Amino acid sequence: MLSSGVRPPVFSTAVRSLCVGACGREDAAMERPLQRRTGGVRDFQEIPHTGSNGWINLLRFWKDGRFSLLHKHMESTFRRLGPIYREYLGSQSSVNIMLPMDIGEVFRSEGLHPRRMTLQPWATHRETRRHSKGIFLKNGTEWRADRLLLNREVMVTSAVRRFLPLLDDVAQDFCRSLRHRVETEGVGETGQRSMTLDPSPDLFRFALEASCHVLYGERIGLFSSSPSEEAERFIWAIERMLATTLPLLYLPPRLLLALRAPLWTQHATAWDHIFSHAEARIQRGYQRLQTAVGGASDGRFLGVLGQLMEAGRLSSELIKANITELMAGGVDTTAVPLQFALFEMARNPGVQERVRAQVLSSWQQASGSPQKALQGAPLLKGTIKETLRLYPVGITVQRYPVRDIVLQNYHVPAGTLVQVCLYPLGRSPEVFERPERFEPSRWSLDAASGGGFRSLAFGFGSRQCVGRRIAENEMQLLLMHILRNFKLTVSSTEELNTKYTLILQPESPPRITFTTRSL
Repeated sequence: MLSSGVRPPVFSTAVRSLCVGACGREDAAMERPLQRRTGGVRDFQEIPHTGSNGWINLLRFWKDGRFSLLHKHMESTFRRLGPIYREYLGSQSSVNIMLPMDIGEVFRSEGLHPRRMTLQPWATHRETRRHSKGIFLKNGTEWRADRLLLNREVMVTSAVRRFLPLLDDVAQDFCRSLRHRVETEGVGETGQRSMTLDPSPDLFRFALEASCHVLYGERIGLFSSSPSEEAERFIWAIERMLATTLPLLYLPPRLLLALRAPLWTQHATAWDHIFSHAEARIQRGYQRLQTAVGGASDGRFLGVLGQLMEAGRLSSELIKANITELMAGGVDTTAVPLQFALFEMARNPGVQERVRAQVLSSWQQASGSPQKALQGAPLLKGTIKETLRLYPVGITVQRYPVRDIVLQNYHVPAGTLVQVCLYPLGRSPEVFERPERFEPSRWSLDAASGGGFRSLAFGFGSRQCVGRRIAENEMQLLLMHILRNFKLTVSSTEELNTKYTLILQPESPPRITFTTRSL
């Protein structure tokens, strides 16, 4: 991953004066003991908090470098204040929770049109560039109408059956390319050649190739010895967009736009490149559909883009908006969890062998069907769930309850932003037995016991990640073929240090040794 290179924005003298002037009152408020009611539900204002002045808190975050360790901050705050607390950061305020009983209460009060926190920098970019917004940035009836149409092409079982072979082709090509590289450049005896490398650049190319194949119905040839500059620029743009989003969340984008702040300019330029990349492929998609016999696909799968165009239920602008969001959200969010999954498999050889044994048995019986192969190897799905338990891509799931609710015996008014904090949830001994262990089989036991609201990396309900089925199958298929082709090892089994840049990722990508296996 490229370093973000983002500097904290310069705060105006007026903002600094406001924060400093309130500092004494702020500290006094934090030190005062909370006034508790005797019996009954407690008031919202009694919920423990980290400081009630959002601008002071924001300055402290910048000063202490806490944004890149936001997941660790949440974990330590829960330890200090208990299973619920309020957080004020700049213009944002939220109630943060981590226990399944509270999470269930929030999701039961999300309503017909669930809302999550709007990524205002993204919304401002769409508004200033006069782009339509996709479902990620919409709410209400408009969101629901578009979401139901998209579900037909990316979420339902029939849609998965259409795109699964495309993902499998890319996964197998990736492993053939990597195997050739290990056999020609690695060391060791024939049939057991080994090579130690940082797989992250290859995984990013895999994720981009897979996303393009499913969304656009075309391959872009990223496994060649010299990938295209266009693809490399797209990956750079995704990384830059993600890195600049986080600091912009807590500041007014319109003001930064008016001031032509470098941070905003970098963010907008990255999005411009992402849209340009999508626009070129969408135009090619329209041309392919028009040149097909009778203007239709004749049953051939032309990618999600082709399916949406052929259905004709969304305007071309809405198709572009949603395909672009899916593309932007489908690279880092699969490539990074795959880094973590390979690392955990490599440092847990017993787990690796159990998953591999199931994979080999299932593959032999599947007769080349990727769907049957995955169905016969549930530990692959458990591996993805276990990876995302320990290393959630997005560290929170947000909702605004449509009615007043009670969490931890505190009254929470309707319309309050409530954040489910996934990193502390996944590592809590109150929720998971021996949470420090990487154990994919825990999820088959979890299903049998009916434990709910513990695996939420893709969100929940009607507002869960719209690309979930693509991402889950993409990661499982790649792991399946890697385990068929290679044995994985690492030189150190120490914990990976992690950082948060809108997604959770390793501070330094792990180096993994790939040793070829007989097929």
